[in-house]
Amino acid sequence: EVQLVESGGGLVQAGGSLRLSCAASGFTFDDYTIGWFRQAPGKEREWVACIGISFGSTNYAASVKGRFTISSDNAKNTVALQMNNLKPEDTAVYYCAADRSRFGCQYGGSNFWSYDYWGQGTQVAVSS
Repeated sequence: EVQLVESGGGLVQAGGSLRLSCAASGFTFDDYTIGWFRQAPGKEREWVACIGISFGSTNYAASVKGRFTISSDNAKNTVALQMNNLKPEDTAVYYCAADRSRFGCQYGGSNFWSYDYWGQGTQVAVSS
């Protein structure tokens, strides 16, 4: 059974940092692209970043580039999203998702419909 479990969310002041983690199981980790998305209340789900596990390729949304870093620990089947200099507009539920194509991130990685599996999400709240 494929499982993606996010952790690390919480409440932080503007300018602070959080590190989210996505623990994956039930599939061959190296064959996949892992993406992070977020959804704020009343808004559509928004792509944040992706990483191609086998190639290590990464890509970021313009709104987070330079502040967020995505990385993977292939030995532990986990993907982390380090979020620095957080802003109130980063407040959202953050989801990790898995795309069965190892090339997904090289082609952009932002297409919601490319992802086959989703986690339950973790809440991030940034106060001003």
